[in-house]
Amino acid sequence: MGKLKFSRKIIVSILILVVLGLSIQTNKILFYPSSINIVKGENKNLDISFPFFLDISQEKENVVEASYSEAESIRFKKSYQLNGIDAGEAELQLKLLGFIPVKNYNVNVINRPELVPGGNAIGVRLNTKGVLVVAVTDVIDIKGHRSSPAKEAGLKVGDSIIEINGTKVQDAEHVVSILNNIKDSNVKIVVQRNKVEFVTEAKPIQSIQDNCYRLGIWVRDKTSGIGTLTYYNKDTNEFGALGHGIVDMDTGGLLSVEKGKIMNAKISKIEQGKKGTPGEIRGVFYETNNLLGDISINSAYGIYGTINQNNIKPIQNKPIPIGFKEEVKEGKAHILTTIEDNKVEKFEIEIIKVQPQLKADQKSMIIKITDQKLLEKTGGIVQGMSGSPIIQNDKLVGAITHVFVNDPTKGYGIYIEWMLEQINKP
Repeated sequence: MGKLKFSRKIIVSILILVVLGLSIQTNKILFYPSSINIVKGENKNLDISFPFFLDISQEKENVVEASYSEAESIRFKKSYQLNGIDAGEAELQLKLLGFIPVKNYNVNVINRPELVPGGNAIGVRLNTKGVLVVAVTDVIDIKGHRSSPAKEAGLKVGDSIIEINGTKVQDAEHVVSILNNIKDSNVKIVVQRNKVEFVTEAKPIQSIQDNCYRLGIWVRDKTSGIGTLTYYNKDTNEFGALGHGIVDMDTGGLLSVEKGKIMNAKISKIEQGKKGTPGEIRGVFYETNNLLGDISINSAYGIYGTINQNNIKPIQNKPIPIGFKEEVKEGKAHILTTIEDNKVEKFEIEIIKVQPQLKADQKSMIIKITDQKLLEKTGGIVQGMSGSPIIQNDKLVGAITHVFVNDPTKGYGIYIEWMLEQINKP
């Protein structure tokens, strides 16, 4: 009887271990990306553990070739090698016990993009689409009555005013001019909120303060600052910079772009970053003779547009391949950035954590500045270094986005893949 109980305990323990192992493998399988990118002419290993098997019968001829690598397989783990034959798409299927479909893998064989890394300090000047509402207030009219036409019309902080009575709004002064021409008649206002446009009506009030007609809003139409160029494409003249979007300081919202420009900038001063106080790069730029390019996109993951290659002086003019997110590893790397005049320099860093991500995020990796010269000059990562390209194993893998306020030697970086995704988005 005692031996029987002991045998049952062993069997139960084995079953628990099997179920636990199956559960772990199932979780790994379910959370593994459904889309796999393979560079044409290269290969990628896909490890599958029992009781799952990869059905390679659905591979697309002349696009991807899947083979079972017996040499790389260990006990219950099988290693499959996916070879990218030519650019295109194919599908592989994962099956439980070899016959129950569990998951499909979409395999994309792509050409590896090559880009020229930047590191140049750039001046950024952005004009918003219409004008951005940064405050909604009351107006006291010439009779002493207080009201707010903007509030009554449903206007909110963060809205963009695109048109007034059919006239496209150009800037803040233009709003004042339009309202004073219309005076106290009702006006139709085209408003953009969260990328959706709607129409509302309001009646301007003659202010006792200056006799001008007002709606009770404060607006902004432009912003400017210093950042860093991440890359440009020599074949298409497309560029990407910053690694994060340009937001309004009052509303915190992403600014919609009507037109914008980037210019060569010269570093004039650096405030060192200290614990609790982020540092800052200050520079000067002039629009007259340093125009680098035009901004067409301001996304959460950077600014993008076209560049004039004749006006840029990169540290190198030769494109380098990009590194995909799954190729980024913890360990040594370097950045390119500008901390003196307009000279791009190389500085050593360490990638101390890599985040597995299925969708775009500004915080893809954690990096640490290890270069002594950069630490002495800036204290680490400072404002204005956003967009500095991160290079590992001779591949452009990402860009700096944020600094840790409590430790300026550390910060976040974004995968270059996420930045490149923004160019082709509607």
